[in-house]
Amino acid sequence: QVQLVESGGGLVQAGGSLRVSCAASGRTPSRYTMGWFRQAPGKEREFVAATSQSGGNTLYADSVKGRFTISRDNAKNTVYLQMNSLKPEDTAIYYCAARDRLFGSVSAAKYDYWGQGTQVTVSS
Repeated sequence: QVQLVESGGGLVQAGGSLRVSCAASGRTPSRYTMGWFRQAPGKEREFVAATSQSGGNTLYADSVKGRFTISRDNAKNTVYLQMNSLKPEDTAIYYCAARDRLFGSVSAAKYDYWGQGTQVTVSS
């Protein structure tokens, strides 16, 4: 089992940048595929980005491609989501998730462990 704790959310103006982090602890965090999802009020949780166990492979939702970057530091058991050129429609609670399976899934149902989320608000 792995525990996930997000941090780094906040309020930022449109066009600005923010980095959220996810600290993992427990059973060998580096063995997990890691993903970021987000959920806006009244909407379903949606995939944002994912990274493989080594960090060598990444996957992005079309809506964030070219603006967001996912990375991981396995020595620190931490996954990051760097968000640039933020838009008001990026406003959501951002969740970190871990999957004890092969890299490649964009479905929230395929992830095994979740953090509590961190709020990101982008003002226009």
